Amino acid sequence: MLECLAAVKPIAIFVAGDPVPAAQQRRGGFEAMIRETVGAEYESWQILDLRTAETLPSPEQFAGAIVTGSASSVTDREAWTLRGESMLRDMVAAKLPLFGICYGHQMLGQALGGKVEKNPRGREIGTVRVEPLDDDELLSVKEPYLAQATHVDSVVTLPPSAHVLGRTALDPYAAVRFAEAAWGVQFHPEFDPDVMRDYIRTRADVLEQEGSDAQALLAAVRETPVSKSLLTRFVQQVRRVA
Repeated sequence: MLECLAAVKPIAIFVAGDPVPAAQQRRGGFEAMIRETVGAEYESWQILDLRTAETLPSPEQFAGAIVTGSASSVTDREAWTLRGESMLRDMVAAKLPLFGICYGHQMLGQALGGKVEKNPRGREIGTVRVEPLDDDELLSVKEPYLAQATHVDSVVTLPPSAHVLGRTALDPYAAVRFAEAAWGVQFHPEFDPDVMRDYIRTRADVLEQEGSDAQALLAAVRETPVSKSLLTRFVQQVRRVA
């Protein structure tokens, strides 16, 4: 009976930001993209916006949690980010399965004692190649795979005990196991090629100012099935733990 009760607990999606307008019009917010990507693999969800929540929940309310991306910067140390990081530390201590995406990845890194700064290698955007560095029950990938990425900040110093699982040309810590049940990826498993193109088009003027070729980035966008599968793998991991 206790196992049945645990199995119906929701997975929390902690919203830290909104997609660019074109992508949001196409597929909804980050939480909608995540749920759509997971599909029928899990049906019980609780959505909470970290930016506006007055109180944050305790770990025992959930089977697991996912933290979304955001256009905000962890380095701004806003009050809602600090509250969210405190919550994540409690969840890591409780060994609640966690999965951070982009901003969520950075929040986990900062919350657990690492450091986030503007990526010294520059903006990373478009379909990127991820080189796996180690095997893991969640990120059990042996061959390089493609992922959709868009970020300016990165985790530049890992917290103690973090283990790097993958890197890209511009980010040596693109996939990290931060703790026993906490993972983060600097890319976006929930993005499809159309959403990635929406981001590149939205950032086109800035990209040109930075010396990047937006048209070449658009032409290089590809499907990313391995990256996409990570959300389903995480949900399967949540089921096993529950």
